[in-house]
Amino acid sequence: MQNYFKSAKLDNVCYEIRGVVLREARRLEEEGHRVLKLNIGNPAAFELDVPEEIQQDVIYNMHQAQGYVESKGLFSARKAVMHYCQQRGIDRVDIDDIYLGNGVSELIVMSMQAMLNTGDEVLIPAPDYPLWTAAVTLSSGKPVHYRCDEEQDWFPDIEDIKKKITRRTRAIVLINPNNPTGAVYSEELLQQVIELARKHNLIILSDEIYDKILYDETQHTSIASMADDVLFFTYNGLSKNYRAAGYRSGWMIISGAKHRSTDLIEGIEMLSNMRLCANVPAQLAIQTSLGGYQSINDLVAPGGRLYEQRETAWKMLNDIPGVSCVKPKGALYLFPKLDPKRFPIVNDEKLVLDLLLQEKILLVQGSAFNIDDKQHLRVVFLPREDTMVDAMGRLGNFLEHYRQ
Repeated sequence: MQNYFKSAKLDNVCYEIRGVVLREARRLEEEGHRVLKLNIGNPAAFELDVPEEIQQDVIYNMHQAQGYVESKGLFSARKAVMHYCQQRGIDRVDIDDIYLGNGVSELIVMSMQAMLNTGDEVLIPAPDYPLWTAAVTLSSGKPVHYRCDEEQDWFPDIEDIKKKITRRTRAIVLINPNNPTGAVYSEELLQQVIELARKHNLIILSDEIYDKILYDETQHTSIASMADDVLFFTYNGLSKNYRAAGYRSGWMIISGAKHRSTDLIEGIEMLSNMRLCANVPAQLAIQTSLGGYQSINDLVAPGGRLYEQRETAWKMLNDIPGVSCVKPKGALYLFPKLDPKRFPIVNDEKLVLDLLLQEKILLVQGSAFNIDDKQHLRVVFLPREDTMVDAMGRLGNFLEHYRQ
């Protein structure tokens, strides 16, 4: 009998955050081991719960979630997102410019499918959140990775971006605040990106899912607030700011040069209609989330859980001989570098697998984020401070004796 095979479209699609090493972690758990999972930004796993008022609002209104709603989403939820746009200075956004989805992930894939023809290129940061690379590849496009400079707080290298723009380039992706580096971009940098988009007729795709998770009085600017003659797709949701990752509730905002995008928007609406609508119960959480008390501000302020966990993990990583880490200004991650003179790593996936087997700590190798070197790791700092202290101590001991 003939075997069945996956589509060739998946040949170059990777998402190593949930890859081979995670499968080994599951095997260890099935054998009774406790694994500390610092591989994924999942707040609920570390007792960072959805605010009570949001949970109660969803429960109270659940009877309204029994049927399909308009494919773009509930009017009240989209209205709340529209008001949020006004607060962020994103002008001329109407209800019909907002699409609700089953998390930002669905909306990224949807927009790439609508936008790309075979061989079209999308500029994506390196390191990136790998879903972007996977979504472009799955949509028959070509991901082209531009360099982010670790020596410049992980800001995009504008000169490298310029070199990589071709006649096939359709769009440029910004992840701001950045996953995995924690960088938050300045208005000067954002303006340079806008100038490139303007000159080369590029769409700017701005992933802003961490826009409220900011430290040290850092300010976040939504790039779509800075121009109206460039086409912007802005992505956001409840997963991180409101610790509601399991709700799968996100949105996409189309703004700027909409008058030149009628056909593209028609394609997005077609795909939106095909999935009927997004998860309705989770849409019930949006209005209360955006309009209610912003508890995330307490968590990121000095003395707040996220602030203190970041401080502890960052300091302990930099205290490990041969390890350096740029201090993140936003998001939930550290992206430390291992000095190649002290740690001549050949295979960073083997490094994180060995760490898992020896210390029962699960990290993600840097190469999973589409960078060329093997010298980085991503560390999630969601666990409570005492757990982070223990984990960073064990990581330091492991690295001290590690040779590949």
